[in-house]
Amino acid sequence: MPANPLTDPNWAADLADTVERVVGTVREKATTPVVHITRGIVYGLLGVFLGIAAVVLLLIGMTRGIQALLNIGLSNERSVYISYLLMGGILCLAGMLVLRKRHVPDA
Repeated sequence: MPANPLTDPNWAADLADTVERVVGTVREKATTPVVHITRGIVYGLLGVFLGIAAVVLLLIGMTRGIQALLNIGLSNERSVYISYLLMGGILCLAGMLVLRKRHVPDA
């Protein structure tokens, strides 16, 4: 009888291999999806934070660039105020365009 541990000399190794295979399969099916979901959340949040920082730096750079262009013909104080006005106008127009594209649920 090969299943009898008294007559089968390899029963301990076979049993250990079976247990290792079953535990490995269960671990793979339980932890692999969780690891993928966790990585997606972490990299997604990292991308969002870096995207926000990039947008803020881009807006600051655009404002400073407008100020530098306006400094050619205007005083520093006026170029600052006009650059703020221009950037505010551009952002207001962008906001109005985005609001026109929104989905309004039927009431």
